[in-house]
Amino acid sequence: MNIPKSNAPRIIVIGGGFGGVSLIKKLQKLEVQVVLFDRHNYHTFQPLLYQVSTAGLEPDSIAYPLRKIFRKNKDFHFRLAEVERVDTNVKEIYTSIGNLTYDYLVIATGTKTNYFGNQAIETNSMPMKTVPQALNIRSLMLQNIEEADITSDPEKRKRLLNFVVAGAGPTGVELAGALAEFRKGILEHDYPELEEEEMKVHLIEGADRVLPPMSETASKKAAKFLENLGVQLHLKTFITDYDGSIVTTKDGTTFETETFIWAAGVTGAPIGGIDGNSLIEKANRYKVDRTNKIEGLEAVYAIGDIALMETENFPKGHPQVAQPAIQQGSHLGKNFKKILEGKTPKPFVYLDKGSMATVGRNKAVVDFKKMHFAGAFAWFLWMFVHLWFLVGFRNRVITFFNWTYSYINYDRAARLIIRPFTKK
Repeated sequence: MNIPKSNAPRIIVIGGGFGGVSLIKKLQKLEVQVVLFDRHNYHTFQPLLYQVSTAGLEPDSIAYPLRKIFRKNKDFHFRLAEVERVDTNVKEIYTSIGNLTYDYLVIATGTKTNYFGNQAIETNSMPMKTVPQALNIRSLMLQNIEEADITSDPEKRKRLLNFVVAGAGPTGVELAGALAEFRKGILEHDYPELEEEEMKVHLIEGADRVLPPMSETASKKAAKFLENLGVQLHLKTFITDYDGSIVTTKDGTTFETETFIWAAGVTGAPIGGIDGNSLIEKANRYKVDRTNKIEGLEAVYAIGDIALMETENFPKGHPQVAQPAIQQGSHLGKNFKKILEGKTPKPFVYLDKGSMATVGRNKAVVDFKKMHFAGAFAWFLWMFVHLWFLVGFRNRVITFFNWTYSYINYDRAARLIIRPFTKK
């Protein structure tokens, strides 16, 4: 692999998500060579993927070129490639474009969609973990509405306008709320032949409440917001099958739909070659110590969603959301200075900044320690936080403009079928 030689230690980072980007920003201050590998040439702001899938934002509003983020660092190198496996004995990684040795390796591969072993759901449902997947959902949603507008078959129209979302975590709640707002703000204006009531949005959750990771106060408020928007909630309901047109649940209930979105869980995305006691197979996460070093290995670290750090406050590891990844990446970057100087690195301490989810216009919930907010204030707080953490000034400006425009006009300007999607 053609990477310039350097007298500085080489740190390979796998994954340009929140953890990887946060880490490299700190490494830029050190005399090291950084090589970043990712399957995409951009960083994705995943919390806003649902807005791309529901025509609220264009994908370039939430994606930013990885090379551009670090272009001022002369010893930073990006390679667009799939990392296939690691050989920790010889300190070498094997990728789709060749092999490369490292002095230190940091795995920040995040998560992938968890189908819990259900092959039918994996084959036929719509996941939403990447920008291409979000665009697929957007295209399918708009294509199905277009087809419903011209069909004379009432049963087919009902199936095309029935939207089912599995999983009532933040992603599922936000997605269901956005679909309900699309129905309210767009359908009657763009499709006068369709009645607003014909479009149904179902949210299915196995737990007894929406937003299970958040407080009961937030769950109750979010459920009320969703119901006011017309979302039909199905709690304590487990999905067993989807054949491409019918969703079947454990109790025998069925939903006829052409749009079934799976947002019911994630699992770690480990790299080949690192297994055994280092990999907790049930969660697909690497067990790390308090400095994010993978237990049992030397010079190999894991941060973010792929890392499982057991602490007194988080015995099952930190939540698989952006903040732990950002904080672990930044902390490890600072620790590398100590490591390179032969000093003892400091243990990581997670600062819980709370959690939040939006349901729709002027509707959001926020948990911050023992305080809970809901409604318009929580919604504006949610917008501010998400704008703040977007990468790139341009992305912040464009996203803010789109949100302002949509707020004033009740519109979703990105409802374009750029790349038609065909179900398998």
